[in-house]
Parts: sequence; C-alpha cells; structure tokens
Amino acid sequence: MLIAAALCPAPPLLARELTGADPVLPELRLACREAVDELIRTAPEIVVVVGVAADSQTFDLGARLDLSAYAPALRRGGSSGAQPETGLPLTVGLGSRLLDDAGYHGRRELQSVGDGTPAAACAALGARLARRGERVALLVMADGSARRTRRAPGYLDERAGPFDAEVGRAFRAGDMAALLALDSALAAELLATGRPAWQVLAGAVDGRAPSCVVRYDDDPFGVAYLVASLTVG
Repeated sequence: MLIAAALCPAPPLLARELTGADPVLPELRLACREAVDELIRTAPEIVVVVGVAADSQTFDLGARLDLSAYAPALRRGGSSGAQPETGLPLTVGLGSRLLDDAGYHGRRELQSVGDGTPAAACAALGARLARRGERVALLVMADGSARRTRRAPGYLDERAGPFDAEVGRAFRAGDMAALLALDSALAAELLATGRPAWQVLAGAVDGRAPSCVVRYDDDPFGVAYLVASLTVG
C-alpha cells in the first residue's frame, strides 16, 4: 500500500558533473533533498523511483545514469566519438541518486513509464507498484511544461501557465482524479514530459486524497518544476 510520495523534477542540472562546483539553482536542490528526506522518514518498506522514458520497464539496480548525452566528455575515455554505456534514463537515474545522496539503503525499485502511455495504463501501473509491499513510497521524477517563456526550450505557449497551474492545484488539493484527467495531447504539445509519471502516482493513491506540502514551484529557464511531499492516510 502506498503511504507516501515525493515529487521532484528531473532536469540535467541536478547532476553535479554537469554544473561544476558551484551548484545551479541551490533552492531547487534543497527542496528535492528535503522532499526525499521526508519520504525516508516515513519508514517505507520499499521506495519505487518512477520516471518517464521512451518505454515502460523495470531496471536492474546495478544500472547507472549515463550523462554523456549532455556532456560528451563524460563518455568512457573522454572521447566524444566513443559509444556511451547503456544505463538508466535521466529521470530514473536522477531519482536513484537523490536516494543515494539522502543515505537511503533500504529496498528500492527503478521503474520507467513510457512517454506515450495512456492515462488508464499509467494508473494501472501505479496500482501494481502500490502492491509491492505493506509500506510503499514513490519518488516521482516529473517535469511540467517547457514552454513557459520565450527562452524556454519549446518557446512560449500561452497555454502552459494554466496547464501547470492546474497540475499544482491538483497536487495541493490531493485531487488525483484531476491528474488522471489531464489532456495527454496538450501535455505533449507543451512538452510537459512528466504527465505519465503524475498519472502513475495518481493510480498508486487508489482513490484516496493525500495531503500535500509544496516545497518549490517555479519555472527557471522556462520549464515548470514542482517539488512536493505527499502523505497518504
């Protein structure tokens, strides 16, 4: 049964290899750390990291995050011509790192959800994950729209603000039905890649109304990032 969840975004800048000694957006990093710390304090039997990727699959715990797509110099041998190692998708890999950084040594599972997965299938996956144990926690790695400003990766789309506001409202209100009702086509147009992961979480909640504490809600670089802690009573 799901007892708690933490919601964090998954921008590459969370990886220190890409930002150097001076961390980018320290307030975002702090909010993520606090959310994961709170998740661990709920004493889960297992933590499942959920992130969006090309396909839905469970990853081996020995897999590692490959950042070479963002920094070719990180490829084996430092050669930009070398082939990168097969590893975790960014979302799942960053989530696993957050658990490591928080000193979590308990059971974990690394699960991706395909970026085109329909809401019903996302909810079904969430329900299955919630049955992994008596005390299950989810660490959900999900970005909002990437079209909040003219400098955003997808340029400005006036629909992005209302879309992200509705996502934020749904989390604050514990309205998981609203997350399941999100328009997947609109989410794709707005580059809101986290949509399937939010809906996995909604399915794991299984009709209950979680309490939510939002720790960060902003759009640096024109991308909506939301950090929150959810407790499921």
